[in-house]
Amino acid sequence: MSTSPKIDAHQHFWQITRGDYDWMTDDVAEIRHDTLPADLSPLLAKHDIAGTVVVQAAATIAETEFLLRLAKDTPFIKGVVGWVDLEDPVCPSVLDHLMASSVFKGVRPMLQDIEDTNWISKPTVMANLAAVAERGLRLDALVVPCHLDVLAGVAADLPQLSIVIDHCAKPIIAGGADAGDTWRDGMARLAALPNTMCKISGLANEAGPGWNAQSLLDVVAYVVDHFGSNRTMWGSDWPVLNLAGDYAQWRAVSDTLFADLNDQDKADIYGGTATRFYGLELLS
Repeated sequence: MSTSPKIDAHQHFWQITRGDYDWMTDDVAEIRHDTLPADLSPLLAKHDIAGTVVVQAAATIAETEFLLRLAKDTPFIKGVVGWVDLEDPVCPSVLDHLMASSVFKGVRPMLQDIEDTNWISKPTVMANLAAVAERGLRLDALVVPCHLDVLAGVAADLPQLSIVIDHCAKPIIAGGADAGDTWRDGMARLAALPNTMCKISGLANEAGPGWNAQSLLDVVAYVVDHFGSNRTMWGSDWPVLNLAGDYAQWRAVSDTLFADLNDQDKADIYGGTATRFYGLELLS
């Protein structure tokens, strides 16, 4: 059985004075303050988590470089997923520049914030995604259910591109709502493609007040059933998580959600899948 170290495959850091977090309105005032590695380190130690993948939270190269600087001084950051302009003809050279850091593992366009649902399938974007794949980098897909069909088309057209769906594609489950056939059908279509994976993350925020294991069970079971534990990874989405709960609560609920899985499946979800997908170096 694998004894992969536990990995938090999705978390964020930010420094407010950098000034490019356009989404930080008064609606998220509770987390609109500097959040840096020293704030997360005690939580990782408490929950026996060996490393993390830190993911972009601003659509700028400057933020990607900020995260890479943090990683240089923070041993627990094992991977950085940054942002690049996938419509820029010079994108490949930008990728090469960022790859000077071995912890740069992939890119994340903020698809949920782009008005054009089909933006990712534009020829210029597809050409740059091919460049991402050619360099052995990955795509984090920040999507909602309406993106799933076009994302499946991209995954089919670029089979060499490794894709992970963030936050289970944000199913509509607030207030006990059913996730819906659009979500289920889209996720099943993606799961049928071998170059796709899924993150169990961000669901507390999607479920809203009063969330618990029961309110998330159907979504998590559907993801694990379709993708399998070897294509499913766990992340906290901390500190966005703090808008809905806290790290300890998410860990406890996650353990309940995965309680019926065998030890190998749990090891995959809690670290093995992320380590393989991102090519993490865990010895440093």
